[in-house]
Amino acid sequence: MKTQNTDYNGWKNYQTWRVALEFFDGTDHYDDYIAAGNEDISELAACLREEVEEYLSQMGSGLALDYALAFLHECSYYEIAEHLIEEYKEKLKHEKV
Repeated sequence: MKTQNTDYNGWKNYQTWRVALEFFDGTDHYDDYIAAGNEDISELAACLREEVEEYLSQMGSGLALDYALAFLHECSYYEIAEHLIEEYKEKLKHEKV
């Protein structure tokens, strides 16, 4: 279930949509994490944030990284985590059918 405040392609804002698209769309690398019972949205959101920020830190530094991190500051990782958990649950439903 997505949060009610959706402005950009069903997401809260451009930053959230872009991070979800570029980093997590079409991937299932958090399925095992969720399947292990880790459905706390806040904890998953913190993992997502850490992954994205670590990746960007490895890609560059200085002004470019500062701008990227400022962009990411507006991203709702909570919304992305919520979406990944719901997507996983839907996948399970379809597998049982």
